[in-house]
Amino acid sequence: MDKSELVSNKEAISAETLTELEEKKYQDICEQFGFIRRVRGDGNCFYRAFCFSLVESLLHSTSTIKRFQHTLLRTHKVLMTAGFDEYVLKKLSNNFNSVLEQLETDACEETLLGLFNDQPTSDSMVQYLRLLTSAHLQSRADFFQHFVEAPSLKFYCTQVVELMAMECNHVEILALSEELDISLCIIAIEGSDEHLTYHTIPDGCQPSLYLLYKNFHYDILYKHREEEPVLG
Repeated sequence: MDKSELVSNKEAISAETLTELEEKKYQDICEQFGFIRRVRGDGNCFYRAFCFSLVESLLHSTSTIKRFQHTLLRTHKVLMTAGFDEYVLKKLSNNFNSVLEQLETDACEETLLGLFNDQPTSDSMVQYLRLLTSAHLQSRADFFQHFVEAPSLKFYCTQVVELMAMECNHVEILALSEELDISLCIIAIEGSDEHLTYHTIPDGCQPSLYLLYKNFHYDILYKHREEEPVLG
């Protein structure tokens, strides 16, 4: 991956692209996935990978883009209810909508990559998802407060979830999946077992997005010959 990139081009999966994997784990990935897309390891990799995969799944379908624009309108209200600054939210929301509008008229991978590799644009979308995750966590505080190690859930949200470059934990992934009603599967490399570990969120759903997790980092995986992914 080029050091100047935030999100790379797709690469065919090979022994060179998946270095330092045990042979069985490498074979398992190769059997299921044909391509990988690298995401910069800057502490925002989960949110950026999730966001890119989600927006990529909207390409070539104006109706799906429109549907997600309605979702953004709903989430804007969620964020307002959570008490975030209206000016900041409007700026972030407008930027996200601008990306979707550009892809409505030019739905190609090159345009998508250009938008996600423009740091201000890409970071703005990441920040929106971070705030949305925080809002969802706080809206279900009675449940989520039991899963964070912090003086309070509010403290955790302001000092971890909402800040850029802070790594993401499972609780944030669950919250964002719930809020956007997106199913995903995280394929984890770590562990002494020779097999991969699969985390489908939420449990029992058919994933629409696939992420590879290794050494606290997320990249995007693509199944063999899969059609355009759809919203979960």
